[in-house]
Amino acid sequence: MKLYLAAAVLMLVLAVHTEAQDEGTLEQQFAKFQTQVKEIADDLTTKTKTTFEQIEQSEFAVKTKNWFTEQFEKVKQKLSETFN
Repeated sequence: MKLYLAAAVLMLVLAVHTEAQDEGTLEQQFAKFQTQVKEIADDLTTKTKTTFEQIEQSEFAVKTKNWFTEQFEKVKQKLSETFN
């Protein structure tokens, strides 16, 4: 019975030791976390930039920009007629 118990404890110690080696040191875990956060931030930056470019080039944005330009020119023209 003692032999079975010793073998079970040995297997448990071996399993725990193997898991501990896979985890690495605290410094390695922070480095891995930093890398993951950087990848997420880079991906988010790329997606955000692409989204803003698509919005900027959308039909609605172009029409709105043109409308504001026309209105500004009209106001500018009226002001120049009024004060000249």
